[in-house]
Amino acid sequence: MARLKDGLGTRFSPAPLTTSVSLVLLVACGSSSGSGSGADLSQNPVSSSVISVVASTNVYGDIAEQIGGGKVKVTSIISDPDRDPHSYEASTQNQLALSKAKVVIENGGGYDDFVDRMLKSSDSSAEVINAVEVSGKTAPAGGELNEHVWYDFPTVAELADRIATALGEAAPDEAADFTRNADDFKAGLKQLEAKEGQIKADHGGKEVAVTEPVPLYMIEAGGLRDATPEAFSEAVEEGDDVSPRDLRATLALFTDRKVEALVCNEQTSGPQTEKVEQAARTAGIPVVAFTETLSEGKDYLGWMTANVDALASALSQ
Repeated sequence: MARLKDGLGTRFSPAPLTTSVSLVLLVACGSSSGSGSGADLSQNPVSSSVISVVASTNVYGDIAEQIGGGKVKVTSIISDPDRDPHSYEASTQNQLALSKAKVVIENGGGYDDFVDRMLKSSDSSAEVINAVEVSGKTAPAGGELNEHVWYDFPTVAELADRIATALGEAAPDEAADFTRNADDFKAGLKQLEAKEGQIKADHGGKEVAVTEPVPLYMIEAGGLRDATPEAFSEAVEEGDDVSPRDLRATLALFTDRKVEALVCNEQTSGPQTEKVEQAARTAGIPVVAFTETLSEGKDYLGWMTANVDALASALSQ
């Protein structure tokens, strides 16, 4: 899913994928992102001692809560895992939350441009943290930027530091706590990087296929190669029809058993991706379902632990 758009999306299928490897999202000690897109701020006024934070998705909202603890009130604009982010439409509640926020966290890279549009119309003075800008990543020569930087753990570690700094500027007396919380969070990220390192040691050089580039940073960190025809994954990401030629080339990855696993985006589905998934299952190739947002009650570290473990399990079959 390349971008969160204002218009109505057409690719979402609420039915969950049936996978050869079930992705069980783990619950760690943190809480899920706070008020969500449906929060009524008029009924839940934020104390002046609590920092108002708005995040474009509950992925960034959860990270802010891990670092801010009880000193932040987080509104995550996209928080429903069963909702296609392409169907996002700005609400007056979102606009109100943005107008009151001290810190705003967006992905950037064209993924959630609606945040910038809303900020411009709200006269916001919030500190805006752009995850893609924090990452320093740019599009490769002749290619497109992979904006799904929340799957890149070094970027998330830098983002944690930026969030701690922004919260510390908003509440200087609490700055040391925010820094300590960020350090604890980054320790969890180091464990995830170690898991990726183990995948690289055990399976480096193996080829996998993806329906979209959402998990590619994790795949690359694990030393794996993406064998998917670029035209296929780009068409799926943009919501375009895949050409018969590109679909045949993708299906051949499974019928010819050229890949070790298929990684799907569980939040988008259509006839062509369903054909690809069925081809993988028929060939006995493990299918791993990833998502772009957290399920209710889950936190970032537990979610990503489940993702890495599911990928390692699939490769070991």
